[in-house]
Amino acid sequence: MSGINKVILVGHLGKDPEVRHLDGNVTVASFPLATSETFNKDGKRVEQTEWHNIVMWRGLADVASKYLQKGKLVYIEGKLRTRSFEDKEGNKKYTTEVVAENFTMLGRKSDFEGPQNGNNGDKLATPASTSNEDLSLDPLDDDLPF
Repeated sequence: MSGINKVILVGHLGKDPEVRHLDGNVTVASFPLATSETFNKDGKRVEQTEWHNIVMWRGLADVASKYLQKGKLVYIEGKLRTRSFEDKEGNKKYTTEVVAENFTMLGRKSDFEGPQNGNNGDKLATPASTSNEDLSLDPLDDDLPF
């Protein structure tokens, strides 16, 4: 039986996605994502924040670069990958990243659109999502009749 490598995160972007274009017109986007949890310790409420390095490839990276910004709330599914590299002094370093397979933008509709007449920003938006399977779709503009 094979193993399972599945990560599900809901958090806020720590900065705008950093987008690079590699050989062969391959796009990669990366950004830090903060997840927070609260718990009681000695009768006091404590918040603990974890930072995750997120990497998106190809079409998913293109969509992320277009719609995601620092502070936005996002749901991400992916898998953990650990890779090694050499620093400037030649020392071998390791880093663990979440390679995203799909994401859904969460929050208010006003978080993803400019101000419009009659939009008070109090209604929740239908989450826009994208994955490697539906990269040809614009996550905020589909032509589905329902």
